[in-house]
Amino acid sequence: MTLKGKTALVTGSTSGIGLGIADALARAGADVMLNGFGDVEAALNQVSSHGGRVLHHHADVSRPDEIVEMIARTEQAFGRLDILVNNAGIQHVAPIEQFPVERWDAIIAINLSSAFHATRLALPGMRERGWGRIVNIASAHGLAASAQKAAYVAAKHGVVGLTKVVALETATTPITCNAICPGWVLTPLVQQQIDARAQADGDTERARRELLGEKQPSLAFVTPEQLGELALFLCSDAAAEVRGAAWNMDGGWLAQ
Repeated sequence: MTLKGKTALVTGSTSGIGLGIADALARAGADVMLNGFGDVEAALNQVSSHGGRVLHHHADVSRPDEIVEMIARTEQAFGRLDILVNNAGIQHVAPIEQFPVERWDAIIAINLSSAFHATRLALPGMRERGWGRIVNIASAHGLAASAQKAAYVAAKHGVVGLTKVVALETATTPITCNAICPGWVLTPLVQQQIDARAQADGDTERARRELLGEKQPSLAFVTPEQLGELALFLCSDAAAEVRGAAWNMDGGWLAQ
């Protein structure tokens, strides 16, 4: 398939899942606006290697005013915004009685509210142009819960619900909205959890196996490249009637 002439904005795309998706969209011919606080130069070099136009916006997506600026800048720089991938996310793990209120607020703002703000701002242009794709990166935790992840699970369940509402509100248009629900992906966020587990005995490989073994029957991480290909499919004509789906790619996690 080709996305020539299309523009994509991927939040949280300087590393991990977001970078994998941005790279796949660029490889298919889309111009891409990156966003995030990782290695911006490396991300720009990787995504621009496919020959399209690639820019980066510094928006902190916990701040609605900066999301307004990012959407406006994308439309100004590229003349359009056709594909929105709401991917930015953070994590904090703690029992609910000890969960810091400020971490709850930050996770809800970045993992859930940012998707709402970006979507409400991107939709008018998509409606005007008569085509659009919104892909929300939820999680297996958008469909099932785990202990000590109150804010993350609440936010990702919210993303799945938001996806369904937007899908219904755009159901008679050439705009689709779907969610991808990854299982364990070896992102910097997950590596932090492995490192925390390994602190006790220093055995990182054992911590990795234990993390996967608790949830993911395949005992293999989902890769950003695989998620990029799924996002690319959801942007294709073949997926024009995939609406409001919460598509899990999780090594069998939710089959249990």
